[in-house]
Amino acid sequence: MKRVFFVLTTIAALSACGDKPQTLQTNTHDAPAYAGTGKAFANPDWKPGDKASWESHQKARAQYGMNDYTRMN
Repeated sequence: MKRVFFVLTTIAALSACGDKPQTLQTNTHDAPAYAGTGKAFANPDWKPGDKASWESHQKARAQYGMNDYTRMN
């Protein structure tokens, strides 16, 4: 019993050594977020580069799409 416990403890301790380092990185973007991706998967109602439209869609998404209380009740 002690041997099984020792083996399991050793495996658990050594598995923690395999983690990849999590270094802080800064993502620098040359264009503002509302400039768009230039890809076809963007919302058809939103025009890339239109900041007011982008803010409106973000507000609607936060209010209706990501708010679980509003969505479930």
